[in-house]
Amino acid sequence: MMENKDKSSKQLCWAYLLHLGYNMWGDRGPDNALPERVKSKYPPRSYLRCDKKIWDDLLKKFVKAGINMVVIDLGEGVKYDSHPELAVRGSWTPSFLKKEIAKMRKMGLEPIPKLNFSACHDFWLGKYARMVSTDIYYGVCRDLIEEVIDIFDKPGLFHLGMDEETARHQERLLYAVIRQHELWWHDLYFLVNAVEKKGVRAWIWSDYLWNHPDEFFSKMPKSVLQSNWYYGNVFNKQVSYVKAYLELEKHCYDQIPTGSNWLFAENFTMTVDYCKKHIAPERLLGFLQTSWRATLKYWHKAHLNAIREVKKGIEIYSSKS
Repeated sequence: MMENKDKSSKQLCWAYLLHLGYNMWGDRGPDNALPERVKSKYPPRSYLRCDKKIWDDLLKKFVKAGINMVVIDLGEGVKYDSHPELAVRGSWTPSFLKKEIAKMRKMGLEPIPKLNFSACHDFWLGKYARMVSTDIYYGVCRDLIEEVIDIFDKPGLFHLGMDEETARHQERLLYAVIRQHELWWHDLYFLVNAVEKKGVRAWIWSDYLWNHPDEFFSKMPKSVLQSNWYYGNVFNKQVSYVKAYLELEKHCYDQIPTGSNWLFAENFTMTVDYCKKHIAPERLLGFLQTSWRATLKYWHKAHLNAIREVKKGIEIYSSKS
């Protein structure tokens, strides 16, 4: 991963979350709360939702905007050698993905793998999503982590997800799974250890902190890179999601704060401005933009808007104010 020796934008990770796989929101019932404009876009599909032409165009746009890291949400998007049963129609072969990774590196983009093992976002795991915390499940998770690290030729980071595993976030799913207390930590440690055994640093979403601050800070290893996320437009410590940035800094965790144009276009630049002022440069490793849109023509404009916000964020971070 790129070093962060000073407050130069060239040293920071300016990252963008790009979806290869997209079966992460699970099997929702018919009575769901998604807006009409996106309702039909999110249910799981038996085919790959990734347009290669859009993918290629976005990579070029990343380079022009100054983005230097791409976090690839893999999910069902790969026909894994270890578990080909997870593939859908059109999933990429490992050899094809390797070629894409090599191409990205030549472009100056650092590819980082992401597999979300949160029980709220693991529909991509197929039948294994209903075997959470069993011996079979652990074996599959270990197999996938090891294979992905080999495909990426030992990347600097591996994003494990682990967000939104709560009853509230799963109340409209047909099948809900929530690990709690020691079991959540046991499984997190298992996943982190699987990554670290391969010489790679684990990276997670930090929202477990929101509801369990004391437990989080007593049990979360400092080796695990943290990405707190907040998509609103009010930045002060009275907002609990924003306060999490300050608490992580207080406890000396490395961070890559995360913004999005999901709700407000200006969220990413506001995130950069706020975190630049409140997180020490030695612990602020970069920023991550998450549009949460599939890599499809339908969402192309939303991606381009998100990329423009990253470019603005780079300019804000580089300014002396």
